Amino acid sequence: MSPQSNTPSTAKPVMADVARLAGVSHQTVSRVINGSANIRPATKARVEEAIQELGYRPNTAARALVTRRSGIIGVVGSNSGLYGPASIQRSVLEAARAAGYFSSLVPLAEVTVEELHSALDHLVRQSVEAIVMIVGKEDALAVVHATSAGVPLIVVEGDLSGRGLTVGVDQIEGARQATQHLLDLGHRAIDHVAGPLTYTEAKGRRTGYEETMRSAGLAARELWEGDWTPQSGYRIGRELVQRARSTAVFVANDQMSIGVMHAFAEAGVRVPEDISVVGFDDIPESGYLNPALTTVRQDFRVLGQRAIDLVTKTLEGAPSSVPLLVPELIIRASTAPPQEAS
Repeated sequence: MSPQSNTPSTAKPVMADVARLAGVSHQTVSRVINGSANIRPATKARVEEAIQELGYRPNTAARALVTRRSGIIGVVGSNSGLYGPASIQRSVLEAARAAGYFSSLVPLAEVTVEELHSALDHLVRQSVEAIVMIVGKEDALAVVHATSAGVPLIVVEGDLSGRGLTVGVDQIEGARQATQHLLDLGHRAIDHVAGPLTYTEAKGRRTGYEETMRSAGLAARELWEGDWTPQSGYRIGRELVQRARSTAVFVANDQMSIGVMHAFAEAGVRVPEDISVVGFDDIPESGYLNPALTTVRQDFRVLGQRAIDLVTKTLEGAPSSVPLLVPELIIRASTAPPQEAS
């Protein structure tokens, strides 16, 4: 044996090497890589073990030429930094990777019709197989309904109908849970701080509040509209303190709740002794506020998985409606019966 024979080869392994090590044909390796269902489990396991042992990485460009599939999913999201959209975006990207897709992300600094059309065109030119839209504004939904991109468009959170190529959380039900919790504690003077009503989630949460109040024989109170930020919650909280007409407030997201509670604390209004507060989203900090915030939890991880499952089913020619995900009320220390009901 020559002195060089013990030197490890630096050549990248190819499909033929995998076939030789697994004791199967080149075609069998190709079928395993391309996800064919007609492969015996034992054979598939041998091929996968050989791939792992050799460190083989399929040539995605060559694979696309053979299968006529790029394996790329386009994702359009807003670049707002807000907890909800950011969490959904992360969960979609993680679920796509786990399902074997590559992702091409286009974050939008500003959600306009022109920017949405530009993002869709950018992704289509990359030969993506499908596009996941994570933009909760109503004008974004209008663009989806009016666009023929040539690939499936999956809407996450923007469409609360639960029909078609949509995945979302039942925002109306989440708001109903929050409002009913306050009613069950004995509150009747319940305010609602809404998010910007150009967002379908904000509208859904306002609707859930209004419907639950009406069901209890109460009128929905004055509309307070914030912009999802703690600053807007703080501003509205100061106005609520001056009016001093409510014993509870349901806030459309936790970040605005932080601002509202800060305004209350500054004014010497105690939570929950003087006024109860319920938020929405269950951000990681909500359980560590003083007091810990009662809120409505959305399972963003499951939402991302559902979105990618819908992508896969659609690409396989078997799309199906995905029911809205039911959120969960998390009761903590920021809610209590009103003093007169204690």
